[in-house]
Amino acid sequence: MEEINAAKRRKLDHADDGPAFEAASSSASAMGASGASAFILETEELLKEVKFDYSKTSAGVEDILRQLKDIIEAAEPHEPLPIGETTAKFEKSNRITIPYPDPKPAKDSPYKLSFEPPAQINVVGSWILKTNVKSQQDLAVDMIVDMPASIFQEKDYLNMRYFYKRSYYLAYITSALRQALGASTEFVFDHLHGNQLLPILVARPKDTPDKNGDSNNANAQRKSKPAIRIIPCIPENYFPTGRLSAVSNAIRQSKSEKDTEDSKVPTPFYNTTLKAESQYSSYLKLLYKAANSCAAFRDACVLGRIWLQQRGFSSKICDGGFGHFEWAVLMALLLQGGGRKGEAVLSPSLHSTQLFKATLQYLVTANLQKKIVIIGKDAPNQETLRQSMPVLHDSARGINVLYKMTPWSIALLTEQARWSLSAINDSPLDQFDPLFIIKADQPLQMFDVLLSVHIPASREGIESVDRRGFISDFSAKLYQTLKRALGERAQLVHINLPDRAAWPISSTGSKSERRTLLVGVVIDPLKASQGRDYGPPYEQKKESAKFREFWGDKADLWQFPDGNIVESLDWTEFSYLGFSGICEGIIRYILKFRLQLGDGDLEFYWKEIPKIMSLTPSDKVAFDGARQAFEIFERDVRDLEDLPLHVKQIAPICSDLRRTSLNIPEFNFRKPLLQPMEVVVSFEVSGKWPENLAAIQRAKIAFLLKIGSSLEEVKEEIKTHIGLENATRDDENLAFLDVIYENGASFRLRVHSDLEESLLDRQTKDKTVERHIRTEAADLLSSYKRMYTNLPLHNQTISTFCTRFPALSPSIRLTKHWFDSHKLSCHFSEELIELFVLQAFLIPYPWDTPCSAMTGFMRTLQLLSRWDWRDEPLVVDSADSLSTSQRLEIGTRLRAWRKIDPNMNRTVMFVATSHDVSGIAYTAHGPSKVVATRMTSLARSACKAVKDKGVDLNIRSLFQPALRDYDVLLHLSPKVLKSVTRDDATRRSQYANLNEQHVGKAALPLVEPPARTLLKRLNATYSSPLLFFHGAPDDNIIAGLWNPLIHKRTFTVHMPCSLRSSGEKGSSEGELFEVNRNAILAEIARIGGDVIERIEVKEG
Repeated sequence: MEEINAAKRRKLDHADDGPAFEAASSSASAMGASGASAFILETEELLKEVKFDYSKTSAGVEDILRQLKDIIEAAEPHEPLPIGETTAKFEKSNRITIPYPDPKPAKDSPYKLSFEPPAQINVVGSWILKTNVKSQQDLAVDMIVDMPASIFQEKDYLNMRYFYKRSYYLAYITSALRQALGASTEFVFDHLHGNQLLPILVARPKDTPDKNGDSNNANAQRKSKPAIRIIPCIPENYFPTGRLSAVSNAIRQSKSEKDTEDSKVPTPFYNTTLKAESQYSSYLKLLYKAANSCAAFRDACVLGRIWLQQRGFSSKICDGGFGHFEWAVLMALLLQGGGRKGEAVLSPSLHSTQLFKATLQYLVTANLQKKIVIIGKDAPNQETLRQSMPVLHDSARGINVLYKMTPWSIALLTEQARWSLSAINDSPLDQFDPLFIIKADQPLQMFDVLLSVHIPASREGIESVDRRGFISDFSAKLYQTLKRALGERAQLVHINLPDRAAWPISSTGSKSERRTLLVGVVIDPLKASQGRDYGPPYEQKKESAKFREFWGDKADLWQFPDGNIVESLDWTEFSYLGFSGICEGIIRYILKFRLQLGDGDLEFYWKEIPKIMSLTPSDKVAFDGARQAFEIFERDVRDLEDLPLHVKQIAPICSDLRRTSLNIPEFNFRKPLLQPMEVVVSFEVSGKWPENLAAIQRAKIAFLLKIGSSLEEVKEEIKTHIGLENATRDDENLAFLDVIYENGASFRLRVHSDLEESLLDRQTKDKTVERHIRTEAADLLSSYKRMYTNLPLHNQTISTFCTRFPALSPSIRLTKHWFDSHKLSCHFSEELIELFVLQAFLIPYPWDTPCSAMTGFMRTLQLLSRWDWRDEPLVVDSADSLSTSQRLEIGTRLRAWRKIDPNMNRTVMFVATSHDVSGIAYTAHGPSKVVATRMTSLARSACKAVKDKGVDLNIRSLFQPALRDYDVLLHLSPKVLKSVTRDDATRRSQYANLNEQHVGKAALPLVEPPARTLLKRLNATYSSPLLFFHGAPDDNIIAGLWNPLIHKRTFTVHMPCSLRSSGEKGSSEGELFEVNRNAILAEIARIGGDVIERIEVKEG
């Protein structure tokens, strides 16, 4: 299915330097035909699934609405009475607290309150437009009650007089409704979209058991029925709009000097709230007109609602102030105008997905953070619209559509739209999930720095006259301070405001559930770690004075070598903590200096990370040192002149030299590396290599011996040792050369021969030999390609991206620690784990590329929890070179593997890269289906904890292994393990002559850690009855699960393991045998010897 009625590409802009914009049909064409049609099919399926079924509830809702309307219209009117007397009498007689906004009216206020039946009652909003979805948390029907103009006066727009009368009108309606429906309906007060000036009445059916007495079923039915929100409003254009511009003041309370100053302060939020009170019907007409002129309008509204919902946005002020209503209004306005010459930005012939993408692109290109955007004819002077809030001015109605938004919420909305467009353009085969399925408002997965700020009790110097509320005013000041203080370090600063719950009609008002603000910062990894900031030049006196006034005593002067003097800030005292420590130091200082917030008022999250593992800037120095040592080694080998062949390449293949090893490669002459850094040397093409695999291995040994002797001869500080890694086969790589420098650096060198690959390839295809020989040759070829082809390319790729993405290296190390903690790393190669993390960086949607280790780690867990490895390949296109057809071929190859091996006994995970599309290069030797399933379940549990607990999550809990899940625990002796791995130069023998022989000689590097050696032995012997789990090389516990597939059986010749008689008879009267667990564990204890301290067996 192709996109229908694709609109002609057009460039659009506002007449007054408005947004440059191209219609989204160009985005659709950029996806390609198959990508675009697949996206459309998925969205159409989504729309079918999420649309609310009005047929089941419409009749009941209409009856309730009609009943409410009749009661309200029948309410008894009364004459104007003084506000103090009326309030006291009403609250006492009705036991309903009038929900006056703060500040509440004084008892002696000269205002009068009255009630008359409403001019009209209408239903507005999503219910009438049919754009609700099933997943809405706040499903409600909005019923507006037009208060009659006769109860107001011309100047009621001043000093909250209108809002006081509105609150009384609402309470009076509530009294009539409760008297008539109190037995069956629950009434509570709430604020409309969190606006404290606008209390509303929410009516819900009470919990009553159904006919069968099932209260749970009744509750479910109650939740499926929408609430009714009763919203009083003013007649259209009742108040003069000229008095309610963004630069006007409508709060004037007395003639004191302070209030005279306040009367000059604009009140844009108050004014726009008042103007919006008269525009409900007008906007309903606008949306109806758009829905009738554009067939796809309603579907595009639903897509917009889901997109916003998944990002935590709604019309509530605490949720950003941009929800379904604002999205629908924006689209409706763009269908009428918004172009450079007033023409429509959107075409009514566009498909819903095109309308959706076009609206996203408009949000990105309009630059609403900095520009005043006007849509419509007869645009007013921009100076009359200027305010701290973002401005999208609807000229026809004179309303700033974004008046509930804040500078930080519009910044986040713009970034979210930009990230979503990137997902559409960069990921042609998977655009749908990042846009509509993945929940993108998780602070732990989005922000690099998270802190909570205690809301102060004192309001002095913070609360404004604009009546946004103290918390909003304090948040605005906090945002301005942090944004200026962090400067270029922060790409995004966001503040999550606390929500206010609904409150009983007899209560005095709503209270916030928490007294803290959650602040999230997305950092710039290239600038966040700078230890010194520079301000204006000293000669610019005015700017320098402002700089010093903002920073106080922290500001000092800095002179460059060329003599220039500038203002500066020194944060080097926090440099050892990395960007998080520097940002924390800046935030603590500036908030204490500017807002008088002490250390007790701030709580920074993720303080437990150093307790989990060390991630400091000094790690980079250690990796740089390892790289420099490798460069010296490479130069030393290349300078050898007596080698039979010239060196073509020396390639690193270890994690130390690609900055991803869990333990940083620290070494010195007293503490050399225990595990050498592995490298591969390739020589020029030559016909002198023997055409026999066994002979090639011996030729490699000769090369290694020659390199070792030549290095020792040229440089005295170098010691070399030849080592054997395979003593069972003569056609596999037999030896390596350990090269140890006096400074502690050590390298493990292997020789690469091109001829070996062609011989193995020939042998795998030779059908004249027996099948098992071809199978062995195929295994050898796979090992050869991994060692000499894939690992060098992998090393190069990861090294490149660790340089491009500063957060990649610590993210990989933290993810490896997670695999180690859950004892999975023995089943996953290091390279496979690195590819998981790299994929989270290459395709980070619905977010941007991670900028810290924690966000990189969290998003990797998200990737693992969502990846269905049974049916989906993981394609890591690091070179951005795979075409759509190649990706489809990879998927076809996976399906072929699943047909050949449906039980996934051989290949479980299918991971393809730019340089290896086979999909099995990294997973040929694991993990098994059981281990892969456990990885997925652990990742899903972690993501669920992140979602449910949010910032209250104890990060350390993600790394705690569930040892109770295992059947057997082998506790290894730390003392014995250390005695094997420690520096043997300090160990003395009981024989004096041996001590003299070994004076000054250090222990040889280990072939592998002793725990891994034991694990390999156990796997080789007992892989059938037991599945072993082990973490890092220094992990002191090897866990095991008994294989449930080895059930009781009769005796045969080829038993899978040690069995014993169960004492039971089988169906054929033969004796049944079961796994002899005690004997196997006893044999394991014998094999482990002193290394195994004790064996713990799970009971039952």
